[in-house]
Amino acid sequence: MMGGRGEMKSQSFKKGGILSDSHLGLQWSNQDCNFYPGGGLFASVQMGNEGNEGLKLPYPDLLVKYVSLPEGFGEAKGLGGKKKKRGLQLKIKISNPSLRRLVSGGIAGAVSRTVVAPLETIRTHLMVGSSGHSTTDVFNNIMKTDGWKGLFRGNFVNVIRVAPSKAIELFVYDTVNKNLSSKPGEQPKLPIPPSLVAGASAGVTSTLVTYPLELLKTRLTIQRGVYDGLLDAFVKILQEGGPGELYRGLAPSLIGVIPYAATNYCAYDTLRKAYRKIFKQEKIGNIEILMIGSAAGAISSTATFPLEVARKHMQVGAVSGRHVYKNVLHALACIIQRDGIQGLYKGLGPSCLKLVPAAGISFMCYEACKKILVEREEDA
Repeated sequence: MMGGRGEMKSQSFKKGGILSDSHLGLQWSNQDCNFYPGGGLFASVQMGNEGNEGLKLPYPDLLVKYVSLPEGFGEAKGLGGKKKKRGLQLKIKISNPSLRRLVSGGIAGAVSRTVVAPLETIRTHLMVGSSGHSTTDVFNNIMKTDGWKGLFRGNFVNVIRVAPSKAIELFVYDTVNKNLSSKPGEQPKLPIPPSLVAGASAGVTSTLVTYPLELLKTRLTIQRGVYDGLLDAFVKILQEGGPGELYRGLAPSLIGVIPYAATNYCAYDTLRKAYRKIFKQEKIGNIEILMIGSAAGAISSTATFPLEVARKHMQVGAVSGRHVYKNVLHALACIIQRDGIQGLYKGLGPSCLKLVPAAGISFMCYEACKKILVEREEDA
């Protein structure tokens, strides 16, 4: 570099890995650098005139600079000598473990449901037969009537419902599963997989808390033009049927959510353990989690789909002169009598197209968020 006033003088490396500048008194010692766990390093900088001890800058924590290592710059290693990945990683400190699980679950639910909102809309219409009898018919009908916005009708309500529902569900599952799981070398606490009980508990809890929002979302999707929004639908439903109307179809929901949540989380836990055993990897990547979660969603949705169909029919109630069912068995019997066994699986195709990726995205986002939300600053 050039010398002279206002110009930088050449910098040189001194023995011991110290980078110095004779005019500015800049010293950078690699002994003062701590590698960031996610890649790069934190550099400690001191400035002063040459010949003195140097002037330490105030608030050094605020002046810490994140430096990413370029490709081919060797291997970044932590204090324990383990190789670390390079690149920027976002970390947010949340010391409360329960809050970390709730936030992670809420984000996972909101992202996954928004991505598959069009498939959810088509699935709901197919179940109740309100806009056609095939995926193509329903899609074309919605596009002619409402355009692209029609595919996302009720999604805001769905996100409002799913975010807290998924947060509660994943929180309960993680908590119950950890409490019921035995440590290596201990006798199992239950004769059945803990994930079955944890999954069923998670599904029941989240359903009881957020069911009215699920009913409002279904009504807004089916009864186009009847309600002006979420609040209007809530008030009109209360006026028409009272508080009990908000829980219409709760019984089949509870009956359906127990086997669905139990099989979903058990399948996810089983497939995840099998992956670790087969590939001998403790940590599982995001793509692998996406695939494992999607497979678990396919298994659980196929096994419990008839109960989901009955639940949707009961939620719609007497809308547009539809039949009012007394209970789950009555709904299932009437559907079989009218449409045959295939009526119990009407909409299974688009349902799997929606539920399978939704389950995978949900698990992937949840695990990713848990890595971002850390307990201590040193985990960042």
